[in-house]
Amino acid sequence: MNAGIITVSYIAASALFIMALGGLAHQESARRGNFYGMLGMGLALLVTIIGLVTQNHFVLIVGIVAGGAIGWYLAKKVEMTQMPELVAILHSLVGLAAVFVGWANALEHGAAMSSVEQAIHATETYLGILIGAMTFSGSVCAYLKLSAKISGKPLQLPGRHIFNLFLLLAAIGFCFEYVAAAPEGGIVWLVLMTLIALVFGVHMVVAIGGADMPVVVSMLNSYSGWAAAAMGFMLGNDLLIVVGALVGSSGAILSYIMCKAMNRKFLNVILGGFGNKSSGGAGAAGPAGSEADIKPIQADEVADMLAHAKEVMILPGYGMAVAQAQHTVYEISKKLKDKGVNVRFGIHPVAGRMPGHMNVLLAEAKVPYDIVYEMDEINADFPNVDVSIVIGANDIVNPAAQEVPDSPIAGMPVLEPWNGKTTIVLKRGMSTGYAGVDNPLFYKDNTRMLFGDAKDSVDAVLKHLSE
Repeated sequence: MNAGIITVSYIAASALFIMALGGLAHQESARRGNFYGMLGMGLALLVTIIGLVTQNHFVLIVGIVAGGAIGWYLAKKVEMTQMPELVAILHSLVGLAAVFVGWANALEHGAAMSSVEQAIHATETYLGILIGAMTFSGSVCAYLKLSAKISGKPLQLPGRHIFNLFLLLAAIGFCFEYVAAAPEGGIVWLVLMTLIALVFGVHMVVAIGGADMPVVVSMLNSYSGWAAAAMGFMLGNDLLIVVGALVGSSGAILSYIMCKAMNRKFLNVILGGFGNKSSGGAGAAGPAGSEADIKPIQADEVADMLAHAKEVMILPGYGMAVAQAQHTVYEISKKLKDKGVNVRFGIHPVAGRMPGHMNVLLAEAKVPYDIVYEMDEINADFPNVDVSIVIGANDIVNPAAQEVPDSPIAGMPVLEPWNGKTTIVLKRGMSTGYAGVDNPLFYKDNTRMLFGDAKDSVDAVLKHLSE
């Protein structure tokens, strides 16, 4: 294929990827953005296979078919509640690919290069493997945390920051040794660096508390982008560089935005500075109230309160995702709308286990975009809300973020339903949220607790509303 055609095709694919990111910025255009992304990737693959690959086409096609079949199967099989861990494990594959490409480059000696070119190439290879290995092990660890295969609590070893600094300095030192020895030698330094990167990826993620896991998913997304960009430099592929830079930069920006929404400092999250803040404050000391303060409510009473309200706010959390209750919740909102009740949904930036998790669930249930609001848009409206329904959320509606200075979530912006007339909380029991912090909201005078599985509870409320 003509080099000019390949270049033009890559430019078109890059433009489609940029349009995809633009589309994903808004719920109304997200579907179109996904289509642009798929079209751009399809074009990039087609042009690369036809125009650049000159041999081993059979092996390549087999790999594409096998990978496509696995991806299709996972997309059909995985529930929406499992999307965060699926995203995490897919990030690990990008990192692993960067490691494989880096090692292939390190072991390949066919191209003749000047000393300067060789030094640059060796540095690209080294950094690609470093970022890829760190992304791979960190993403696997994030998957294990998100799927509850290992504890979500932060593992903060004594002297962990000194340990991280030692790993960093060792990686920098090994880089100089490898670049000086390549291409004839230096493999031992590459092996040592790969091991260091794998250890650092794991240590970085296990030290981060459960409340910060959405940031971790976004951060690993950024790392996978930089790993792809590193592959582009190693292979001399401009499209990979552009796509990797887009993913890396957008992931980093999203991580920063989420940290800001959680009142976190990005570097502190990365270094495991949060998640186990204090053992002496109310956030870690146990219940934030007594059992006598808990006011249970039944589904028929909830239905009656909703039917006679003028303003209702629905605040979904991960518990709604686990119960797969989003469709019934939307049916309740339609019933209330038919009765003249103004119903809105309030979404916290880090609700769920990954960025946009609740938005995706509500879109799946076909909830209209114009009644879904972000936290900053609706927090000031709570004093005018008659009934707020909290479905499976905990940390994102926790007053301790504002009332308990030494709480692990202190300073985190939260939804404020307690400022409304009545808050109804749907929970299985009085367990803490993912951050391990008890919630004073449950004990407030204007809070009622509807205990039970979220799906069973909303089904019962819908039944009573329909009678």
